[in-house]
Amino acid sequence: MKVIAAVDIMGGSVVRLVKGNPANKVKYSNDPVEIAKKWQLVGADMLHVVDLDAAFSTGNNSELITRISEAVSVPLQIAGGIRSVEKAEDMLSIATRLVIGTMAYREQEVIRKLVKKNPGKIVISVDQMDGMVMVKGWKESTGMKVSDAISQFITMGVDEFLLTSIDRDGTLQGPDIKTLADASVSARIIASGGISTIEDIIKIRSAGCSSVIIGKAMYEGKVSIEKAKAVS
Repeated sequence: MKVIAAVDIMGGSVVRLVKGNPANKVKYSNDPVEIAKKWQLVGADMLHVVDLDAAFSTGNNSELITRISEAVSVPLQIAGGIRSVEKAEDMLSIATRLVIGTMAYREQEVIRKLVKKNPGKIVISVDQMDGMVMVKGWKESTGMKVSDAISQFITMGVDEFLLTSIDRDGTLQGPDIKTLADASVSARIIASGGISTIEDIIKIRSAGCSSVIIGKAMYEGKVSIEKAKAVS
């Protein structure tokens, strides 16, 4: 199981939100490039770089993300506000994997083409609340259940999904193991949301997930990359 370090960027700074609420954020650094280098140094398998400004349609940090790609050699998984083919192709020039949310549910023919052109590089974001998939910065429901969304995208050739339980994200209250385990039966799942202990990492591995993203727990010193890798 891959251990992925989250680098969420808002206003040029590294932050963490609680339940995706931009009004409820904690700033951890004014230098995302240095933070990215730090997580590479301690052994992260990949960096999950999220442009929160782009996700909320309030701006973008593309130039900063490009600087991160130039400063580290660890693979980048880029997410946040990928809502056009042009933006997707631009980010794919520096990303090992690209996470697509809103656009995936609204322009599925575009996703088919991107997956065909970039095999193994497109990850679909499945952000769920009460079992329903949310989009537009977690503010709008698609009306689709998690299992239905995953099944639909598998038929398009997608082989990996980022599953986040919104009500757990940034809370340190533990991951939604049942949802992760159910999804892992049919697809490769990247787990995100609520992780606070090494025990949580072990449970996620046992649930069959292919990767785990560590965010707030890592920034708060509750879970280290080194220890997470030791049990992954």
